[in-house]
Amino acid sequence: MPLEPNDIRKFAIQYTQAWCARSSKQVASCFSHDASSIINDGEPARGRDAIAEAMQAFFADFPDLVLHMDDIRSGGNKAIFLWTLEGTNSGPGGAGNAVKISGWQNWRLSDELLITEADGGYDAEDYDRQLGGAV
Repeated sequence: MPLEPNDIRKFAIQYTQAWCARSSKQVASCFSHDASSIINDGEPARGRDAIAEAMQAFFADFPDLVLHMDDIRSGGNKAIFLWTLEGTNSGPGGAGNAVKISGWQNWRLSDELLITEADGGYDAEDYDRQLGGAV
């Protein structure tokens, strides 16, 4: 059964709030147990535990991270989540450097309104440049 656009928008707001809470478990709870998440054509994280683990490492590097939902577009059980991330990197290779990067995630959603597949990306060259301190 196709999902309602308003329900998808509410879900996207909850997803954004989970990111802003910097809670890997909250973010992972937005995914089905056997979901996959791919960023910039990299190796997929498969399953909630792997997604939570990947998120935890990211949140450790960006303790002040804020995610903004720029837009959500949807049709049926698919959506495109447009976002901007801001934060200060405290991890290796970018400690203390501010980062502001925009990107997207293409979502396939279950009838229970959980992400079953996420395939997204951002400008990796710009991200690396900002980690190096160039704005």
